Amino acid sequence: MLDRRVLVRLLPLVLCAACHAPSGAPAAAKSPARERLERRLADIFETPDYTPKSFGPARWVDARSYLTVEESATLAGGTDLVRYDAASGARSLLIAAQQLVPSGAETPLTIEDYAFSADGARVLLFTNTRKVWRDNTRGDYWVLELASGKLTKLGGDAPEASLLFAKLAPDGTRVGYVRGNDLYVEDLPSGALTRLTSDGSATTINGTSDWVYEEEFSLRDAWRWSPDGQSIAFWHFDSSGVPLYTLVNTTVALYPTLTTIPYPKAGQTNSAVKLGVIAAMGGDVRWVELPGDPRQMYVPRMEWVPGANELLVQQLDRRQQHNTVWRVDATSGKAREFFGESEPTAWLDVVDDWRWLQSGELLWISERDGWRHAWALNPAGQWRCVTPGDYDLTAVVDVDEARGALYVQASPDDATRRYLYRVPLAGGPAERVTPAGELGTHTYDPAPGAGFALHTSSSIDRAPAVELVRLPEHARVRVLEDNAALNAKLAEFIPLPTEFLRLDIGAGVVLDGWLMRPRDFDPAQRYPLVTFVYNEPSNVQANDVWKGVRGGLFNHALAEAGYVVVCVDTQGTPGPRGTAWRKSTYQRFGPLGSDQQAAAVRALCAERAYLDPARVAVWGWSGGGTMTLNQLFRHPEIYQVGMSVAPVPDVSLYDSVYQERYTGLPETDAAAYRLNSPLTYAEGLQGKLLLVHGSGDDNVHFQGSERLIDRLVELGKSFDFMLYPNRSHAINEGPGTLHHVFALLARYLEEHLPAGPR
Repeated sequence: MLDRRVLVRLLPLVLCAACHAPSGAPAAAKSPARERLERRLADIFETPDYTPKSFGPARWVDARSYLTVEESATLAGGTDLVRYDAASGARSLLIAAQQLVPSGAETPLTIEDYAFSADGARVLLFTNTRKVWRDNTRGDYWVLELASGKLTKLGGDAPEASLLFAKLAPDGTRVGYVRGNDLYVEDLPSGALTRLTSDGSATTINGTSDWVYEEEFSLRDAWRWSPDGQSIAFWHFDSSGVPLYTLVNTTVALYPTLTTIPYPKAGQTNSAVKLGVIAAMGGDVRWVELPGDPRQMYVPRMEWVPGANELLVQQLDRRQQHNTVWRVDATSGKAREFFGESEPTAWLDVVDDWRWLQSGELLWISERDGWRHAWALNPAGQWRCVTPGDYDLTAVVDVDEARGALYVQASPDDATRRYLYRVPLAGGPAERVTPAGELGTHTYDPAPGAGFALHTSSSIDRAPAVELVRLPEHARVRVLEDNAALNAKLAEFIPLPTEFLRLDIGAGVVLDGWLMRPRDFDPAQRYPLVTFVYNEPSNVQANDVWKGVRGGLFNHALAEAGYVVVCVDTQGTPGPRGTAWRKSTYQRFGPLGSDQQAAAVRALCAERAYLDPARVAVWGWSGGGTMTLNQLFRHPEIYQVGMSVAPVPDVSLYDSVYQERYTGLPETDAAAYRLNSPLTYAEGLQGKLLLVHGSGDDNVHFQGSERLIDRLVELGKSFDFMLYPNRSHAINEGPGTLHHVFALLARYLEEHLPAGPR
């Protein structure tokens, strides 16, 4: 007989928050707030009305004209490639959809991406794409000869949608690509195929990357043509020995099917990674001679040096505290150290904004003076700061050497926004180019010479708009996509603009954040507060940019239903507030972030009488799901409800590159792993918890949530749990899935923390 004490401990556990009432039981009446929320979510997820229209993909042809893809007016389902004169707007049809109908087919190819040869005689088309983990990087490639109209599919007898990262050679006569984890070069006039590598397999990867490099270093396209087109440099991964993680699919067949992924968790064996150079006509590989154990070092970036038979390579140690930059002789493979940077008390980020200037200097991004600045390194090894001042740049946009100017994205006075600035290449103060008074986030795609740019702007309340502007005066030439219909709907949906705030939580710490209020907001009443969190070192959320569903529309819907929704970024989030701000949470991001989030709620409730401190909820996804657990477990006196989606309850279960960057190595920093894992503090749970995960999550494994469930059961804690079978980290596979997730979150919140003032 089951011991009654055990029975009492097990009764609080509710396995599925989405379960319906038993058959015959009367359904509970829905509140007006819940009905309003359900209608809004159905509108968002079941209609196309809230999906912004995009522009492009667009490419600058030269300093005065660009290409873009448009729906065909004459062939249903087809797309045309169109050329526009930037100054006049004159339109010319470059490739009509009718030209993209393969022999024997009835429908045209859909242009998902494209690239022209340098002489403009050929265009490489990417179509019929498939997702590889995160992005659609696998598909079919075709080449269209513009003069003859000949349309040729590449790859020989390759299976459908099996080619990756095809690129035209500099002379336009050949295309290189990855097939079956090997590199190939195809001669376009003859169709002859040359297989450059022959050892590609499930564990030997040439020209693309393994799982962890793709996820954490954003390295997918892992090969490069030499400037003269005679050689190819590439990454080679040996993932044998990397522990395998198994995903179990129980819904597609009578018995479970298994998918194994070489996935290095923190402290486990990484792939052995090396760089090779091979002649484009084939031959032996010349391996780059970098020091160190290839399983204990990272090589996240490599590019050819313009005008030289050399490669520039970044190499990080496993703790990611030292970045050595090498110049490599491509003929011999010999490497000589060019320079290096170190951060012994935190970590270094990979540098993406690096380019050579006509002066022979290397433009490089460094935080050596406590801010993220552009620096120039001359051939004598001397450094100079191009963007001096107490501010961070967030991106290098372009170099206009003719005018001696550097364009950067920055926001010296407001970390929640992003603007375009112009700085003398000789160094000096930054001059704002984005017009004064414009808020939000602004990105730019400049034409060669930076005389024109495609300007995209958005805000948390406004969908992206694209316009053509003339630089440096930022004069609008024409609007290319304004998403007027969507923005009109948003104006009705969001009658009160999102408020951006700065919140003093004491000890000299001021946090940036935003706050959304209900439609019929009355400051004389008290409202429940919902805090939306992410709070990882890899991304910000308290910024003024279009956020789509998760960070934007769902939170707006909660506000409309009668909640005040707030989001703040604490120390350790990567906003443009200086190196010390971003890296202060090394090995303590869990406790420091959760303490500051709790302090923010206290400060906000003390400052604003319309907030009810007895009705506070928190929710987040991924890193935000992890922080939700931290908030509930470490500060149960603050939060009554938490909704945690796809969290990392035990940080030792996450991947090596990401977790070791911010936590150290498990064998030497075990205490930091315990300190930063919500699992350690599960005993603190007092409020209502909804835990949500996809069983097919290849990124944040369901394993972590299972460990948390075990611990909560052991502790006799009541919680609710929803599993989405075979869904990935995004939990968006299959019709209706994403709507179901957010309807679940909304229902759980409204049931346990009803909306509306008191």
